[in-house]
Amino acid sequence: MAHATARSARRADARQNAEKIVRAAVTCLGRDPEASMNDIAQEAGVGRVTLYGHFPSREALVEAALTRLLAEGDEVLEEVDLSGDPHDGLRALMESGWLLIAQAASVLQAAQAALPPGRVQELHAKPEQRVHDLIRRGQAEGVFRADIPADLLANVLHHILHGAAGDVAAGRLDPTDAPHFVAEMALAVCVVPTATSRSS
Repeated sequence: MAHATARSARRADARQNAEKIVRAAVTCLGRDPEASMNDIAQEAGVGRVTLYGHFPSREALVEAALTRLLAEGDEVLEEVDLSGDPHDGLRALMESGWLLIAQAASVLQAAQAALPPGRVQELHAKPEQRVHDLIRRGQAEGVFRADIPADLLANVLHHILHGAAGDVAAGRLDPTDAPHFVAEMALAVCVVPTATSRSS
């Protein structure tokens, strides 16, 4: 019985250490996408042996940090109502998505530098599918333009979000204005042009 209790305590300690390390990675990479394993170990309050025992490489830890942020972001996006008017859904999705991109921009930069080509895109598959599904439904209902492929429209929205995050980081865009601007740009790209706008 004592041995089982000891093993259970060790497992709990290991889980707590892993959690502390991932949280520290999110914090450190959020400040500096080039943060080292030493930086993260110090932030987590663990030694290098413990750090590498859970994450054998910086690549593994960067992926864990990005995965954590994406999972938390997905919980937020799950609350966005996309069942009604696609126009309203796209606005809400872009405004919520902007906040998540802004929070994760530096970690994403670290992941793009550390992970193999295509891995970041794989990790983004679920949130990207949400955007694709909304666009296709909007096209089917005649709200979004169907003369441009849904995949291309989704890629443009992706660039709008990341472009705005870059402008905020560079001081060219007020972060309080960004949610409105990214939503307006998304709608300008996706919504079927009116007769007036086509003729002007």
